[in-house]
Amino acid sequence: MRIAVIGAGTIGGAVAKALAEAGHSVIATRRNTEKARWLEEHGVRVIRNNVEAAEWAEVVFIAVKPNKVAGILEEIEKAIRGKLVVSLAAGIPLKSLKRLAPKAKFVRAMPNIAILVKESFTAYTSDGLSDEDTKTVESLFSSFGKCLRVEEEHMDAITGLSGSGPAYVSVFLEAMIYGGLRVGLSRDVAKLAAAQTLLGTAKLLLESENHPAEIRDMVITPGGTTIDGIFELEEGKIRTAIMKAVDAATKKSRILSVEIKK
Repeated sequence: MRIAVIGAGTIGGAVAKALAEAGHSVIATRRNTEKARWLEEHGVRVIRNNVEAAEWAEVVFIAVKPNKVAGILEEIEKAIRGKLVVSLAAGIPLKSLKRLAPKAKFVRAMPNIAILVKESFTAYTSDGLSDEDTKTVESLFSSFGKCLRVEEEHMDAITGLSGSGPAYVSVFLEAMIYGGLRVGLSRDVAKLAAAQTLLGTAKLLLESENHPAEIRDMVITPGGTTIDGIFELEEGKIRTAIMKAVDAATKKSRILSVEIKK
C-alpha cells in the first residue's frame, strides 16, 4: 500500500521504518528533513510537504504531538477525504478527529517505541469501519508487533500503561544493571543479564497461565537469596511507585483530551 507518515519523529520514524520493511511504499514528512534522512536507508521517501504526502497515500498516519493535530488535519483535510487516517496522538478522541476532518475514516491507536524491534503492543479503537478497513488496519499494525482492538474509553489507560511503559521498564532495567555493577559485574554482563531476565520473564508470563505472583513464588525459596531482594523492593514501595506512574500518565492523557476540545 501507499502510506504517508505525517511527523517522522521518534514514533513516526519507527512506524515508517516498520511499514517500509513490511513491503509498503512509504513517504514520511518532517520539517527538518535532515533529521529523518536515516529512513531513506530503509526505503522511505522523506519530504516536507504534508499535503503532497497525504494526496499520494492510500493510508495516512498522523504522528505529531497532540497540540499539532488540529493544524495538521486542517492542512490536509481535502487530501484525506474518504481515506483511512490513523492518529497516534495521545489523548485525542475520535469525535474530535472527526470534527476536524469529517470526511476521513479515523482510527485512534497507541503503539510504543518497541516498534523499532517489531515488538510493540498497539491498542486501537475505531468507529464505523468496514470489515475490509479493519483488516487493513490490523495488517498494518501487525508490522509493529501485537495489536488489539479496545473500547475508546480505555485508550487513555493504554497510553499510561503500554504507551509510556518502555520508559518505566527502562528505569527498572537501569536499576538492575546498576545493581549488577555494584556487586562487581561488568557493564556488558550486567546489561545482558538484566535484559534477558526481563525478556524471559515476560515470555513466561505470556506463554503460561501463571499470574505474576505465581512466577515470583517459583523463584522464592525459604531463607534463600530472592526473599531478601523482595523485602528490599517492598520496603521501597516499588509496586506503589509503578502504579502511580501509570495513573499519572493516564491522567495526563485525559488532560490532553480535554484541551483539544477547547
